[in-house]
Amino acid sequence: MEFDWSVILEALPNLLDGTLMTVKITFWGLVGGFVLGALAGVARAYGPKVLSAIAQVYIAVIRGTPIVVQVMFIYFALPLLIPGLRVDGVWAAIATLIINSGAYIAEIVRGSLLSVHKGLKEAGQAMGLPFHKILIHIIGPVAFRRMIPPLGNQCIISLKDSSLFIVIGVAELTRQGQEIMASNFRAVEIWSAVAIIYLILTGALALMLRLVERRMRIL
Repeated sequence: MEFDWSVILEALPNLLDGTLMTVKITFWGLVGGFVLGALAGVARAYGPKVLSAIAQVYIAVIRGTPIVVQVMFIYFALPLLIPGLRVDGVWAAIATLIINSGAYIAEIVRGSLLSVHKGLKEAGQAMGLPFHKILIHIIGPVAFRRMIPPLGNQCIISLKDSSLFIVIGVAELTRQGQEIMASNFRAVEIWSAVAIIYLILTGALALMLRLVERRMRIL
């Protein structure tokens, strides 16, 4: 069977719609995941024992279960547990990515914070600064520079994980590819196009993060 480029050209509008949905889910999932992960990471590193224990349980549960199980629980099981609740597929996907990426980002944040030399904290205390200012203005900037490489890896992982939301029918890139392939049976062309689009997305993300890392590098 010959490779037919016209098949890709015909499918491109639908594939681009799926790409936009993938970017939307990934963007909001990572934004929310970073906020949740930062809070859980700080709680693990410096929080009281109760908050640290709660964060530790959250991280253990999420990291110990597959993301497919998590999204299916939110989409299918949660409405059964809460009568009257209706969960939209896109919002279920975003919520799942927030919860999932947040658990991994929490460990990145915790490790980066604890890697900062305690002398910086002591210097801030010697200046009479409250702990939240020490964290934001002294420890935080140093720790954030160390977070960038692992955060970059997590961004790429979350982008690829968004393809798993095909199980709840979200019209992201993989779902669009599946529907197009089911109508024209041109699996080679369609899945090649889907793979190339994912490579472009992950490549652009990796380049952007590399530029951020270079600009924030400690000289």
